[in-house]
Amino acid sequence: MPHPSSTPSSTPPSSDATAHTPPRLLQSASNFRDLGGHSGLDGRRVRLRRVYRSDHLAALTPQDRAALQGLGVTHRIDFRGVAESAALPSDVDGLTPLALSIEPTVVHRVQALLARGTEPTEAEAVALMCQTYRGFAREAAPVYARFFRHLLDHSTPVVFHCTAGKDRTGFAAALLLGALGVSRDDILQDYLLTNRLYVRSPLVEARGPAHVMDVLWSVQPAFLDAAFATIEQDFGGLPRYLEGPMGLGARELQQLRDALLEG
Repeated sequence: MPHPSSTPSSTPPSSDATAHTPPRLLQSASNFRDLGGHSGLDGRRVRLRRVYRSDHLAALTPQDRAALQGLGVTHRIDFRGVAESAALPSDVDGLTPLALSIEPTVVHRVQALLARGTEPTEAEAVALMCQTYRGFAREAAPVYARFFRHLLDHSTPVVFHCTAGKDRTGFAAALLLGALGVSRDDILQDYLLTNRLYVRSPLVEARGPAHVMDVLWSVQPAFLDAAFATIEQDFGGLPRYLEGPMGLGARELQQLRDALLEG
């Protein structure tokens, strides 16, 4: 999803978000964080310094570029659409890029409504976001399967991101943590941290009514719930979704857990 040209989000942090804000690893990437540290399957912790999630990475300072390389990251997985990636090049020396493009359909839907003279209500904006997350679980499943395949094929640290690092990236993080046995509550807490960490970037314009943009540039439990409900209704639950659309059979799932869980 492209960033709006505006000041930092005024959306208050959700009360459901974890009270602990992780350390700021990069100063010029507002939503960059280590996905490790959560309690996973059988109480095994998700490894730190192995998988990172972020916003676009296009505004990194030289110091943060060096810091990112210092974390040992070797690959950058980019969920942004084609035009987004072209508008905000995010190449970092030493990081091999992998484009797993998912187009920002919710922005297009809102713009189409506005072009017809229809201004969505806040509730309608929430419904559009929920529709987008259902699309992540359904239509974008092959893209997320490639995300898991990369994690299986590469044992070095990786960062995955979109533009804000909240929706396409947030769903990827939720799937990965779910595959590692992290509780739904902890998955939601990680997801909602975006409301504490993300600062709207001035680099790309995306304009609309304030009440609509406040929905589009925040995260809500209802968004992620819509994706998980779709997984339950359409695929029979997360284990079957991982085994089917994500291609994680018993052997692959064990390989993933051995790689990303301590102990």
